[in-house]
Amino acid sequence: MTRPLLIGVSARIHYPGSTGMPSGGVWSKTVHYLEQSVAHWLLAGGAVPVMVPAVDAESIVKRSEIHLHDYAQALDGLVLQGGNDVAPETYGETPLHADWHGDRVRDRYEIDLIRAFVAAGKPVFGICRGLQLLNVAFGGTLLQDIETQQPQSLTHRVLGRYEEHHHAVEFVTGTRLAALFPGVERATTNSIHHQGIKDLAPEFTVEARCPDDGLIEAVRWRGPSFVAGVQWHPEFHEPDHPHTLDDRAILQDFLAAARAARH
Repeated sequence: MTRPLLIGVSARIHYPGSTGMPSGGVWSKTVHYLEQSVAHWLLAGGAVPVMVPAVDAESIVKRSEIHLHDYAQALDGLVLQGGNDVAPETYGETPLHADWHGDRVRDRYEIDLIRAFVAAGKPVFGICRGLQLLNVAFGGTLLQDIETQQPQSLTHRVLGRYEEHHHAVEFVTGTRLAALFPGVERATTNSIHHQGIKDLAPEFTVEARCPDDGLIEAVRWRGPSFVAGVQWHPEFHEPDHPHTLDDRAILQDFLAAARAARH
């Protein structure tokens, strides 16, 4: 039998003292983790998720000893999970508020991963923070806080509702994403973010927007390999939900690119 696709997933990172959890046990350590819903999303497509750990100044091994290109050669594609804010310093700004300092360790590690997989011609797909980091990695910038910097915008995050908060997205005609959903101009997705794309990366194409305020909701690179991202969380959409987008076509398109890159 042909082995299943092996898809790398960038780690989410818990830092000691960052969430108000008790200081003892595992919570006293830096924890790299893969959110179950992302793993199950990939498994549902017949792929095997493989979390790629990060390296920071406190690690036993040093960055110089880790070769992320080895992961890019061994794995068939890369998914960037959601999670902490992208640090404003990563795109040349300073935080407008202390709560928006982001995670520079994760930024650096994931940008290195992106570059390794792109160099290997392997597909990269970004979810929520992943879309934002792709935009930054390719030369774009972000809104540090949509409500503060664009107060006329729709509410894109409601605390306490998480993936139960939804709004419409509109596909851009003629794009790859629109072609995946023939006859569908507008869909409903979850929305769990307070940051968003400000300046689009030069080589990116917008594939979807929020029709209520124009905020970018999906992008794709115009380069030689598959690099794309969505602002929503497809792993939280149930395929048979009566109102939200059935994202299986997006997953299968990404996995098809991974198969093509393998061969």
